[in-house]
Amino acid sequence: MIASLTGILVQKTPQSVIVDVHGVGYEVVTPLTTFYRLPSENETVRFWTHTHVREDALQLYGFSSREEKNVFLLLLGVSGIGPKLAINILSGLPLAELIAAVKRGDVAQLSSIPGIGPKTAARLALELKEKMVGVEVADSTKAGPPEGKDRQEIEDAVSALVNLGYKSPLAKDAVKKVLGTGNGGPARAMGIEDLIKESLKVLSRT
Repeated sequence: MIASLTGILVQKTPQSVIVDVHGVGYEVVTPLTTFYRLPSENETVRFWTHTHVREDALQLYGFSSREEKNVFLLLLGVSGIGPKLAINILSGLPLAELIAAVKRGDVAQLSSIPGIGPKTAARLALELKEKMVGVEVADSTKAGPPEGKDRQEIEDAVSALVNLGYKSPLAKDAVKKVLGTGNGGPARAMGIEDLIKESLKVLSRT
């Protein structure tokens, strides 16, 4: 079992990253909250990891904090939630907000996460409310995306939306609409996290 991984960040996308550890490249799937906190490529990075083993595959999931990894493991314990959906849930809300929503039993906020319907949201709240009582998140674990935006960030935003289950043409159209609303103003200055959030609002109205 690989519990953590430290190496050189070779490549990063919203879906997964590649980390070189002494000449061996490991592919690690990460939630968007961890993606926002990644350093630049060719810099040292550390992940708290979970090794998911199936009969036909072995996949590493990586997180920027132990708290995030622990919540991921709690999500896997909920009936009907596998690793991919757990990553989507972590990507859909900042960790502190997700924990707070579960503790409050806030089905409406949990249902706002792409891919999570009211029934699944209710099950999350029911099965995890007591388990989340002792879970706290320090401010330092909150994702902080870089400011500014270039073509790569726009592509990353579209890729993140596709990874959440939206079709590529719809994702591209939503990002364009968000950027268009700024007319060179505030929308142009927003970070990638806000770009994704605003695009999700556009998609929720289509």
